[in-house]
Amino acid sequence: MTHTTDALRAELSQRLQQMHTTGVFKPERVMTSPQATHVTDDAGRPILNLCANNYLGLADDPRVIDAARAALLTWGFGMASVRFICGTQTIHRTLEGRLADLVGAEDAILFGSCFDANGGVFEALFDERDAVISDALNHASIIDGIRLCKAERLRYANRDMAELEDRLKESAGKRYRLIVTDGVFSMDGYLAPLAQICDLAQTYDALVMVDDSHAVGFIGPNGGGTVELAGVSDRVDIVTGTLGKALGGASGGYVAGRAEIVQVLRQRARPYLFSNSVAPSIVAASLQVLDLLAESAELRTNVHTNAARFRTQMTDAGFELLPGQHPIVPVMFGDALVAAAVAEELFTHGVYAVAFSFPVVPQGKARIRVQLSAAHTSDDVDTAVAAFIAARTAVTGERG
Repeated sequence: MTHTTDALRAELSQRLQQMHTTGVFKPERVMTSPQATHVTDDAGRPILNLCANNYLGLADDPRVIDAARAALLTWGFGMASVRFICGTQTIHRTLEGRLADLVGAEDAILFGSCFDANGGVFEALFDERDAVISDALNHASIIDGIRLCKAERLRYANRDMAELEDRLKESAGKRYRLIVTDGVFSMDGYLAPLAQICDLAQTYDALVMVDDSHAVGFIGPNGGGTVELAGVSDRVDIVTGTLGKALGGASGGYVAGRAEIVQVLRQRARPYLFSNSVAPSIVAASLQVLDLLAESAELRTNVHTNAARFRTQMTDAGFELLPGQHPIVPVMFGDALVAAAVAEELFTHGVYAVAFSFPVVPQGKARIRVQLSAAHTSDDVDTAVAAFIAARTAVTGERG
């Protein structure tokens, strides 16, 4: 090894040790079972899972698995190509149409992930003549996607409509101005004020883009996400989202929006042009999920019922929660070391929930993020609350 190699390894070891010391190191738990509300760890223990984006509990649903299995036999394992060469099957176009209908858009285009979708939008559509105005707490994929284009970049404080209006005034004279926001901010569970955003966009002649990854499938009367909930489907120009959360939990993402926008992305979006098509089994399983959502609202109802039950019991037990109705429920501890210790203690009680601290969240705002699922039972929720109380007592001495 060269001296440079040795120096790099030593420096990286120091960084890792510092992460451990400050409580921000993120261990990866290994499961030996399918993703579900109850999983098995690598020691063979049953674990109650409170940290998956599996909002509708469909990641291990037999109906979804059967659809994927059937697609393997009918459509093959993978496309081995990009879409414009020989990587498009009829089911890809069917899914794109169904997704567009779900979020109230004219058309949609599939990507390998929503990270890729957000990475492909900005460079393909905007340049130095334009401005992109982004919420300060937008997902990393949006931030990275904006960096790839030459448009002027402006930022407004999370959900701060006065500051957004200031940014719109500052960017007057640009050819196009795009306001981009998460529909749901994943660390807080807060919903973006989309009606107000669209009002400002109309006043200042701007476009609107929403990443609705943590909403589509279970937010809104038909699962159309925050855009549907706010009643602004016809006022939002671009919606991005994922198949990897509520819609089955595998992988894949999409951009839905005005037909011309989608057509240009097919021609210019680099993650689309230079990445393999979404696997047929995932496409077919996603179509099955959309069928299930169209048939019944039961799963959407269940996830919100479970979230409300958890919020009520945790509040009664004296925990500090960020307010909201979303199944993302942040349990606040402030101190990163305390949050990490409570999460570790929870795992000894058979409950899996992850602590988040700086730089993922602001300094002094460390938390354990709980995510409820439609497949959790009332007993699961009660067990989770009891484990939180026991873990808090073990770490801090505080009793519920």
